[in-house]
Amino acid sequence: EKGLELLQAIKDNFSLPVTTDIHEPYQAKIAAEVVDILQIPAFLCRQTDLLVAAAETGKIVNIKKAQFLSGQDMFYPAQKVAEAGNNQVILTERGNSFGYNNLAVDFRNIDDMKNFGYPVCMDCTHSVQRPGGAGGKTGGDRKFVPFMARAAKAFGASGYFIETHPDPDNALSDGPNMLYLSDLESLISELSDGK
Repeated sequence: EKGLELLQAIKDNFSLPVTTDIHEPYQAKIAAEVVDILQIPAFLCRQTDLLVAAAETGKIVNIKKAQFLSGQDMFYPAQKVAEAGNNQVILTERGNSFGYNNLAVDFRNIDDMKNFGYPVCMDCTHSVQRPGGAGGKTGGDRKFVPFMARAAKAFGASGYFIETHPDPDNALSDGPNMLYLSDLESLISELSDGK
């Protein structure tokens, strides 16, 4: 509830669309009262009841590709949303498990997912995570975020998911893979100017 109140305040004060993860089907309808896009976490992208509940809200459903799936496998989660009557789908690439405590991105997944007719987003920050690689918590390496974005652009991504913070090292979550807020504008400018 508090999280949705914060998202509503951001939406109202800055006139920005907002998104959040949902983890259980009952959360879809509640979150849809505030957010513009319901996000399905990667590890939950095969949960039919969650996908259908999100679809039935009529909101855009952003399905993050699980780290154990190929881009081609994302046809099925997208199909579940469409069969529930909602064609407003975004598919998001966020890397694949590569051994222990590491992710690697196969950018061919972007092209594979584009073939389904939905926009494909690149999660530039979670894809540089090192799960469990920081002594019991998730680590990461933010220096690779701009490279992920540039490569995704080259493969025709429709959008970019980038977590940012004024001081990532003191962020409550995901700090090691967050882009400094001061670096965001130049990266967005580069991605949108076609450089």
